Amino acid sequence: MDFQAGILQDGSPMESLEKQLICPICLEMFSKPVVILPCQHNLCRKCANDVFQAANPYWQSRGSLISGGRFRCPSCRHEVLLDRHGVYGLQRNLLVENIIDIYKQECSSRPLKKGEHPMCKEHEDERINIYCVTCEVPTCSMCKVFGAHKDCEVAPLQSVFQGQKTELNNCISMLVAGNDRIQTIISQLEDSCQSTEENSEAAKRELCARFDALAALLEEKKAELLQRICREQADKTAFIQSLIRQYKEQLEKSSRLVETAIQAAEETGGAAFLMNAKQLIKTIVEASKGARLDKIEPGYESMDAFSVSLEHLTEAVHALDFEPAEEDEEYFDGEEEEEVEENAAPERTAMASL
Repeated sequence: MDFQAGILQDGSPMESLEKQLICPICLEMFSKPVVILPCQHNLCRKCANDVFQAANPYWQSRGSLISGGRFRCPSCRHEVLLDRHGVYGLQRNLLVENIIDIYKQECSSRPLKKGEHPMCKEHEDERINIYCVTCEVPTCSMCKVFGAHKDCEVAPLQSVFQGQKTELNNCISMLVAGNDRIQTIISQLEDSCQSTEENSEAAKRELCARFDALAALLEEKKAELLQRICREQADKTAFIQSLIRQYKEQLEKSSRLVETAIQAAEETGGAAFLMNAKQLIKTIVEASKGARLDKIEPGYESMDAFSVSLEHLTEAVHALDFEPAEEDEEYFDGEEEEEVEENAAPERTAMASL
């Protein structure tokens, strides 16, 4: 620390010296003991210990059971590796402590100078040493005796100072307590926000799972109904194909019989014709009787029986909504009771009129 450079700055030597004795952490004059870092900067040991413990919370909870930690100088940002004793292992700067003692002794022994204390504007040589309770302003004794405050109520400045300082400290405490409450509310709101996000994600997952299960059930039901339609289609088409084959066989037999009959009709010999004609006619008559094959009924090919009405499901899907909370249910129950009461009132009026 270059004290000579500090003393040579603008202002009185004592003021320059005081600037050199300010701790860079608490911005107050060093409080003993004063420790010196390897980078030659000085700190109050208490301030240094607070900073060190904040930067090394595990060391703070375990003390000397672990091997030290890192400390960064607040003046030059030089990093220092401390041993298991932490800040208490740093060397004390006895020179700075002695200078602080000398400085305090000098400040207490030197006479007061004009300008170091507030002076009265009306009486330049008088210090402000009393407080006017009536006007609520500090003033000097001459103002009370001869000046503007001679008819006012006054009080010792120090007592008013202590009272005002106490009141200010109380206000600060109230403000700090209010800030703590606000910070608590902010923390609660942040927790509520996080919980809302987490609960929303869980609700989304549950909703998607339910709709996926419903979609899977619909797909399963659709496959089942399609299978039934396919079975009916196969049975009907197989029956119709069987009839087609029977009618084709009958048509083929009838065509051959027609050709045989035509050939018989072209026979010119009476004897030969008569030998075959009787049997042929009998065969044709029997064939005509046997041609009565099965037929399909009108509308046999219709598949209207397999139509599905989904209107009620569509309405149910449109009516899907989240279940109301208990307070909502109570609200709706109250509305329903009011509606029932309103509907019952005309009936009671009608009954009374009868």
